[in-house]
Amino acid sequence: MVVYIVSRRLLGRSAVGAWRYATLWRPYSTSFREERDTFGPILVPADKLWGAHTQRSLQNFEIGGERERIPEPIIRAFGILKKSAAKVNMEYGLDSSIAKAIMQAAQEVAEGKLNNHFPLVVWQTGSGTQTNMNANEVIANRAAEILGHKRGEKFVHPNDHVNRSQSSNDTFPTAMHIAAAMEINSRLLPNLKYLHTSLNSESFEFRDIVKYGIDWVVCTLPRMYLGGTAVGTGLNTKKGFDVKIAAAVAEETNLTFITAENKFEALAAHDAFVETSGSLNTVAVSLMKIGNDVRLFGSGPRCGLGELILPENEPGSSIMPCEALTMVCAQVMGNHVASLRLLADASASFEKNCVRGIQANRERISKLLHESLMLVTSLNPVIGYDNAAAVAKKAHKEGTTLKV
Repeated sequence: MVVYIVSRRLLGRSAVGAWRYATLWRPYSTSFREERDTFGPILVPADKLWGAHTQRSLQNFEIGGERERIPEPIIRAFGILKKSAAKVNMEYGLDSSIAKAIMQAAQEVAEGKLNNHFPLVVWQTGSGTQTNMNANEVIANRAAEILGHKRGEKFVHPNDHVNRSQSSNDTFPTAMHIAAAMEINSRLLPNLKYLHTSLNSESFEFRDIVKYGIDWVVCTLPRMYLGGTAVGTGLNTKKGFDVKIAAAVAEETNLTFITAENKFEALAAHDAFVETSGSLNTVAVSLMKIGNDVRLFGSGPRCGLGELILPENEPGSSIMPCEALTMVCAQVMGNHVASLRLLADASASFEKNCVRGIQANRERISKLLHESLMLVTSLNPVIGYDNAAAVAKKAHKEGTTLKV
């Protein structure tokens, strides 16, 4: 048993930071285990499945709180993604017992059974590296338990096994697409269908008076980036991995996921989300008109049109549901309108003060390319993530290249 005051000193935290950390985790655990990464040992709450990367993120990004935690749909999407990756990696040589344990653990994540092991907030690196590693560590430790091993032993390795053929740069965007597509198909579209059916029913009943319509949302999200790894090259993946994992995710979600044809463009642009945002704005405009029409024709009973009799759900005005709907629609549309001036001014300033004068430093680009430590990722399948990371760290410390 390691009490918190000892762990606080070992972690070397500031007084304020330590107090916040104690306040956050004291209800859950007063005992800790040791996990390791390339920075060395670190203490992790014994009753939690995450590892060193997640623990360091908790210490380095003490921003916000519970309300800013990574949304559950993203976490569940990571479970689906990691399960599918293990299934495909088993075809490419991943030990079947480890792969099956990963799939079982990932399924628990997908079902929301391990949500309390995902403590990170959205404020982290833009690539979502910390959340990807959170998923890798939780699934690795849970899979190790399934196989009869202890947490932290890395019998199932978070990088070499769970994250095989993947990168934070392609896993997080893919998880975003899985989550968005599932939320749209399981929540938004069904509710729009119910509303559409109800409006059609009312339109038929009052067909000689008024008829309503609703525009539709076309889901453009089922394009997967996985297989492009860090920047779209597909480094460290097997040929055909991208197609196979898209099929595996499609099977898991019952949605028609396919791999993106151009991984470079897909990782850089996220056009599907832009298109979906526009579609949501279209839906908001349509719902705004419907809400306003219902409110107008239901106004009264003595000083309005009074052509529609609205349900009396609570004391006061019966147009409250209409007003709530139109307020939400106004917020959705306002998010777009408020951006127009800023985008116009910012793009003009950027073009004038930056883009016009850009030149390529070819000599520097060539030098950085040949001295880059990131090339060490190509060694991951050969010597493993930990050894590759150690090589890169040694080269950086000694000021050498990987070729020396």
